[in-house]
Amino acid sequence: MTRAEIEPFHAIGISRLAHQLKGEGAQIIHMEFGQPSTGAPAPAIARAHQVLDSDGMGYWESPALKARIARHYQETYGVALEAEQVILTCGASPALVLALSSAFTPGDRIALARPGYVAYRNSLKALHLTPVEIACGPESRYQLTAQALAALDPAPAGVIIASPANPTGTIIPPEELAAIAEVCRERGIRIVSDEIYHGLSYVGPTHSMLEFEPTALIVNSFSKYFSMVGWRLGWLVAPADLVARARAFVGNLFLTAPSLSQHAGLAAMDAREELEGHVAVYRANRQLLLDALPSLGLTAIAPPDGAFYIWADIGHLTDDSLAFCERLLRETGVATAPGLDFDPVEGRRFIRFSFAVSTQEVREALERIQPWFAAQAQNSR
Repeated sequence: MTRAEIEPFHAIGISRLAHQLKGEGAQIIHMEFGQPSTGAPAPAIARAHQVLDSDGMGYWESPALKARIARHYQETYGVALEAEQVILTCGASPALVLALSSAFTPGDRIALARPGYVAYRNSLKALHLTPVEIACGPESRYQLTAQALAALDPAPAGVIIASPANPTGTIIPPEELAAIAEVCRERGIRIVSDEIYHGLSYVGPTHSMLEFEPTALIVNSFSKYFSMVGWRLGWLVAPADLVARARAFVGNLFLTAPSLSQHAGLAAMDAREELEGHVAVYRANRQLLLDALPSLGLTAIAPPDGAFYIWADIGHLTDDSLAFCERLLRETGVATAPGLDFDPVEGRRFIRFSFAVSTQEVREALERIQPWFAAQAQNSR
């Protein structure tokens, strides 16, 4: 078996440059990462202070938090889970590695949408699994479909679904999720569903794949809706046949999630009023961008149903999105993510904006980049 070759995450390089420029005195607006500008909800922070003063902490998996997450699936999706199916992790990234390690064998072929989150492709390669990327364009709203999965020959061992998706924000309708589940059952395809952006929808409720396929593995996290990126807390929901295997992997590879974060996460789950206030900010930011994009000449975008991203075609301006993002950052102070991360084939003509920043920062970013984009359009004629 040859050594896995992993491509760099170019948005991290953009962010590194942004921090370098900030250190040199530039005023930077960070729209390169899907990172909420808000912090953890107030009850979570208060609980963390209490725990710091009273508990030495250690390796631990919170029974109360697992039970609360299981109750969340019942209340939100009508899905009954055993608390032991919930495996707490140090964020969604380890949960993804855990899902892939538990469900598949090196050499297995795993289908995924292109464009898609860069770590899907690279995690598969790191685990010696074979990515089978399916080109998804505007005709399918940049999402996988049951028809596309049915057409794969031979059938892959698994598929990664993301709804809402990164980088596009598109949501798979419930009838299509049901159709995908049916095709996967018929063809013996195991589903891994990344639901990290659940709760961040502007077009109605999001549906869990567990509503349609109880054997799916579900990845989620406190980083996005719960605004707890730095707390490094996520979870995997494992089906009954994989719970023991997944727990063996998590114990050896990652031990446990941070104890402090687990205490805070339990408090965060009931801070809904504050968290919905964050969603209202993202909704306003989304609308500001959608209203302004035509004036930037950006008219071909993915429908941003959820998450906090705009996936925009800049093919009329460049075929090198990485260089474009670097120049945009240096000349305006606005950091964005190059499409190359998310689509190694077509991504050279796309960029991704994150609107997880404050509304004032979105307004300021637009003031800076509108004349800049106008100049690019003029120069490209």
